[in-house]
Amino acid sequence: MARKKTVHVRRVYEAPEQADGTRVLVDRIWPRGMTKEKAHLDEWCKQVAPSTELRKWYSHDPERFTEFSHRYRAELEDPEHADALAHLRYLTKDRTLTLLTATKQPEISEAEVLAELLRG
Repeated sequence: MARKKTVHVRRVYEAPEQADGTRVLVDRIWPRGMTKEKAHLDEWCKQVAPSTELRKWYSHDPERFTEFSHRYRAELEDPEHADALAHLRYLTKDRTLTLLTATKQPEISEAEVLAELLRG
């Protein structure tokens, strides 16, 4: 039986927890006011972040999240994202993965879309 993949989504500004496992920032832009030391990152995978055009269109408007999710998933199917997405899938194989984002509402962020995709 396959092990259920454990993928969490958290704000990068929250203190790290033991249960986080591998911590990966998935934003294209470095979080304002955050130092590398405070972030406690294992990696920064900005290659899977939404395009600047999509990010600006979405602007974290909750009413646009469903459409954003569809558009972002379509972007992730592009071959330019294949290696980064495969790497994140690899990280979920035998460990917990925590996707980090700077947004105030991580439940409607690219990190949540990615987490759903990786869990699937």
